[in-house]
Amino acid sequence: MSHDAEHVYTPSELNRELKLHLEAGFPRLVLEGEISNLGRPASGHLYFSLKDERAQIRCAMFRSAAMRALIKPENGMKVTARGRISLYEPRGEYQLIVESLQEAGEGLLQQQFEALKKKLDSEGLFDPARKRALPRYPARIALITSPSGAAVRDLLHVLERRWPVARVRLYPVRVQGSEAPLEIRAAIEAANRHAWADLLIAGRGGGSLEDLWAFNDEAVARSMAASAIPVISAVGHETDFSICDFVADLRAPTPSAAAELATPDRFAMIEAFRRLERQLQRREEGRLQHQAQRLDHLAHRLQQRHPATRVQDQSRDLSRLGDRLGRAARLSLRGQEQRLDQAERRLTAQRPDRRLEALALRLANAEKSLERQVEIRVRNARERLGHLSRTLHVVSPLQTLGRGYAVLTSDDGTVVSSTAQVKAGDDVSAQVSDGSIGLTVKDRQRT
Repeated sequence: MSHDAEHVYTPSELNRELKLHLEAGFPRLVLEGEISNLGRPASGHLYFSLKDERAQIRCAMFRSAAMRALIKPENGMKVTARGRISLYEPRGEYQLIVESLQEAGEGLLQQQFEALKKKLDSEGLFDPARKRALPRYPARIALITSPSGAAVRDLLHVLERRWPVARVRLYPVRVQGSEAPLEIRAAIEAANRHAWADLLIAGRGGGSLEDLWAFNDEAVARSMAASAIPVISAVGHETDFSICDFVADLRAPTPSAAAELATPDRFAMIEAFRRLERQLQRREEGRLQHQAQRLDHLAHRLQQRHPATRVQDQSRDLSRLGDRLGRAARLSLRGQEQRLDQAERRLTAQRPDRRLEALALRLANAEKSLERQVEIRVRNARERLGHLSRTLHVVSPLQTLGRGYAVLTSDDGTVVSSTAQVKAGDDVSAQVSDGSIGLTVKDRQRT
C-alpha cells in the first residue's frame, strides 16, 4: 500500500476522532466498582477512579451532579455510577462523566423505599380515613417547590388560568440532593406556623428515583402527615410514586394536575351563577304569579258578596296593586341581573380578589330582600282588604235593618223608595233583620 494514500493524524485529531466514537458508542451506561484516588478540589467537582480486581476507570462528577448525590463518596466505598463515556483530549484519557451515584447493591433505593412504605403504612399514615377534604374554593395556596424549576411555572400558569382570585405564596426549597429533605420539612412546618394558607402543594418535576428521593424521606413524610393544612403531593410524572404521595391528603400525577385538582374552574363558576340567577328568577316569578292569583280570587269573592260600587273600585285597586307589585319585583330582578352581569364583566376584566364570593353574597342578600318586599306588600294588601271588609260590614243594609228599619219591595222585587211606586191595594213585602212581612197598601201620603 502506498504511503501517499495513508492519512496522517495529529494527536489532537486522533483524540477528537476517538472521543466522537466513544461518545456515540456508549451514550449512557451504568458502572459498578470501588472508589479510589478520590479528589475534592475547591471547584466542587469530584474526581476519582472506579476499580475492580483487574482494572480501573477514571471518573469525573461535576459540581451540579455532586450536589444532587444522596451519598457522600469516600475511598473504598462500593458504588453504582450512571453516566456517559467521554475522552479528555489534552491527555488522551477516556473517563466516565458521572451523572448520579449511589451505593452498590441491586435495588438498594427501592428496598429502602419499600421498607419505609411498609413501616408508615403499619402506623396508619396511609389510611384513607385520616385524609382531609380539600377546600372547595381555596383563597390562599402555598407552594413548596424549587423557585427555578418547570414545576413552579406550571403551577402558577394553571392557577392563574383557573382561579386567579387565589393568592399564592412560594416557599422556595431545593428538591433534590442531601439538603433537600431538611428544607422541604422546614417549609411544611413554617407554612403551618404561619397559618396563612388553606392549602399546601408540595412537589417537583420528573426525574430518576435518586432525583426524587427527597420526597421519600421519612422526616418529610411525617411532617406532611402532621400538617394541620391539607396537602397535595405532586412529585414527578404520572408513573412516579413517592412516599409523600401515600401520606398526603391527595396525590396528583404532575404539578400541573395538582393545580387543576386544587381549584375550581372560574368559567364554570360564572356559568353556575347564571344558572342560579335563572332559577331564582323563575321561582320569584312563580311566587308573584301565585300571590297575584290569590289577590284576584279575594277580589272576586269580595265582589260576589258585596256588589257595591265601592267594593268594585277597591277590587280594581287591589288588582292594580298586584300589577304594580309584579312590575316592581320584575324591575328589582332585572336590576339585580344587570348588576350581576356588570360584576361578572369586571371580574373577567380585572380579576379582583375574592370578587366571586362577594357576588354570591350580594345575590343571596338580594334574594332575601326581595322575599321581604313581597311579604310586606302581601301583608299590607291583606290588611287593606280586611279594613274594607269591616267598612262594608258597617254600611251594609243588613246592619240598618238590625236597628228597626225595613226595606219595602214590590211584587217584582223592586225596592220601593217612593210613594209614587205604589197605590192603594198593592201588595208589598217588608224586609226586616230576621225575615220578611207581607203587607197591603191602604193609602199613601207624601211628606
